[in-house]
Amino acid sequence: MSRINLEQLKTFLSVVRLGGVGKASKMLNLTQPAVTTRIRNLERSLSTELFDRTGSSLRLTKRGELLLKYAEQFEQLSELVAQDVIDPTGVEGHLRLGVSETIAQCWLPDLIAELHQRYPQLEIEINVDISINLRAALLDREIDLAILLGPVSDFSVDNIELPGFDLAWYRAVGQDAPDQPNSYFARPVITYARNTRPHRELKAELFERVGPGVTLFPSSSLSACFRLVEAGLGVAALPRALGARYVATGRITEFDPGWHPQPLRFSASYMGEPRSPIVTTAAQTALKIALNYDQ
Repeated sequence: MSRINLEQLKTFLSVVRLGGVGKASKMLNLTQPAVTTRIRNLERSLSTELFDRTGSSLRLTKRGELLLKYAEQFEQLSELVAQDVIDPTGVEGHLRLGVSETIAQCWLPDLIAELHQRYPQLEIEINVDISINLRAALLDREIDLAILLGPVSDFSVDNIELPGFDLAWYRAVGQDAPDQPNSYFARPVITYARNTRPHRELKAELFERVGPGVTLFPSSSLSACFRLVEAGLGVAALPRALGARYVATGRITEFDPGWHPQPLRFSASYMGEPRSPIVTTAAQTALKIALNYDQ
């Protein structure tokens, strides 16, 4: 037992939870031979085989199933130590954070500043992408925390609901208002990228309220959306929290066609196991920052 360490148990749990050495090595940022060596060393320490290797996939032996229960208890105790005993200013690690562009342009800098203040030695890697890609990266354990259009409906994921973003309609300054509200949509509607929920919902709403003839200009960049509106190339339904500064400087203006798309709903989502005090704290901090920003 003296030769068993937490890294071996962590590797064992990763192989079990992810169903193989390959995925575990990716999550742990190790080579596959390194993961295999850890498992072999653990088995030698215990003088028993933990996996049945006779088939095409790894399956736990009876002793492997018994170790799984104890390994999860070790993991929980380790998390409590990290949470209650270790000084946060001394915590070292790597937080892989995935965010949608709406968040990146609003309160992401405040979140990073607060996390850096709490964990000065924590390395934070930021990935900005559309929500469908962030969800896939989270489930593949390529990122630790995803702030995305959510929640993520998967049994393995914990979600913290965040305040939403109201959408407003915008057009270029100087464009004459039409007599009929639906005439605004004779121009192209600049919107979120394809394969996103806001694009799908807006397309369905326009079809129902205006008809099938509306032209959509999808874009993966919110900044580009605002610039296209400013240039008079179309109208757009975009977050009011971002549009306010463009309106204040006289670059675009709001209009009201009599309806607005549903607000954008975001969540801070992370894997329930293994539970990380840093990731949990980061998600809770995101909620606090979002609530303050919303005020």
